[in-house]
Amino acid sequence: MYLDRYTKSRRRISLLILVFLFFYGIQMIGVFYCPGEIKIAKGENRSIDVLFPFSLSAMHNEDTIVQSTYNQNFNKGLKKTYKIDGIDAGEAKFQLKLLGLIPIKKFDVNVVNREYLVPGGNAIGVRLNTKGVLVVAVTDVIGIDGKRYDPAKDAGIKTGDSILEINNVKVKDAEHVVELLNEIQDSKVKIVIERNNIRFETEVTPIKSMQDNSYRLGIWVRDKTAGIGTLTFYDEESKVFGALGHGITDMDTGNLLNVEYGKIMNAKIANIEQGKRGSPGEIRGIFYETENVLGEIIKNSPYGIYGVITDKFIKSNKVKSLPIGFKEEVKEGKAYILTTIDNNKVEKFEIEILKAQPQQFANQKGMTIRVTDKRLLQKTGGIVQGMSGSPIIQDGKIIGAITHVFVNDPTKGYGIYIEWMLEQIKPNYELNNKYANHV
Repeated sequence: MYLDRYTKSRRRISLLILVFLFFYGIQMIGVFYCPGEIKIAKGENRSIDVLFPFSLSAMHNEDTIVQSTYNQNFNKGLKKTYKIDGIDAGEAKFQLKLLGLIPIKKFDVNVVNREYLVPGGNAIGVRLNTKGVLVVAVTDVIGIDGKRYDPAKDAGIKTGDSILEINNVKVKDAEHVVELLNEIQDSKVKIVIERNNIRFETEVTPIKSMQDNSYRLGIWVRDKTAGIGTLTFYDEESKVFGALGHGITDMDTGNLLNVEYGKIMNAKIANIEQGKRGSPGEIRGIFYETENVLGEIIKNSPYGIYGVITDKFIKSNKVKSLPIGFKEEVKEGKAYILTTIDNNKVEKFEIEILKAQPQQFANQKGMTIRVTDKRLLQKTGGIVQGMSGSPIIQDGKIIGAITHVFVNDPTKGYGIYIEWMLEQIKPNYELNNKYANHV
């Protein structure tokens, strides 16, 4: 009997130990996968919950940047809540320790000035001219002798390449390529190619085509594109704007277009094709290149298009700026978007954030959202093409923008965090200011 009781006691103790190890094993995994950077706005604070046997402490005396306190009143069971106050802009380092002795993980606490941006929601026409010309297809050429030739293929030119120069002459557009080739005729030419942001040279001999007696390389090229999107934000001070939340890619190659220059213009909504399961809808609009220019595009990135807004638009726009929300502040629940679906009027529509992904690196799909506004659902069926870039507002802060729609459920889609969009313009801040001086 004694042996049985002893065995049962050992089993219970072993089970408790296993439960304890399992519970803290999950906590340890959570610790290692949680972001290594915590952002706090200057003058604000952030509470961090830590479970026993972990503790949090500053690695150095950082009182000029942050002040951390542990409030005994917030103790609940094995949980401790640390309050970190952002005193001044800067970076402080904290360390998570096991039993107060063993270092587990370091955290960078960045105290930053919370930026204020003017939210958009305006329907815009986008016109982009590529740097050089984009090769969208490589074909053969039937020469005047009736034989088939592959000049571009033999020279190593591929679909997705950008042709920047022909015989040291900068290529302007598709017509310019035809003009240069017919001037050179059947002499070997030097071509500067850009592929995956790497430049190289190749040589090719144009072939006189039986079709029209013109000299050809055996390529189809594109030099511009246009479409409808939505303005996300602009900064009144720097005049920098961001839109779309995703990059503009070529419809044939899928490659991000290499921008030489471009414009955004005020667009007038013509009609809306409702989104349905398996068939994304679309906002169709009209814009004229010579009228209502809102800004100049200087960057096309995977996370949106960016440039400088005009003084005229800033003066005419009466919308007040809002603070941005850090990605750590985004929570599941109610929010709203600003977008244009009728009468060129920016309107507010309710949505629900279903999931906010913890992200350490830029991604277009940070939030999963669902449209809940009855009027928007009735008008568009949910998220449609052309709404990309519509700013997402939660708790009075700009937290991101719509980027994608679920093909099989147009009421749902993805959104990008506003911080990832702002990262795209900071490396070019001085360049943006130079552009701003000439708008």
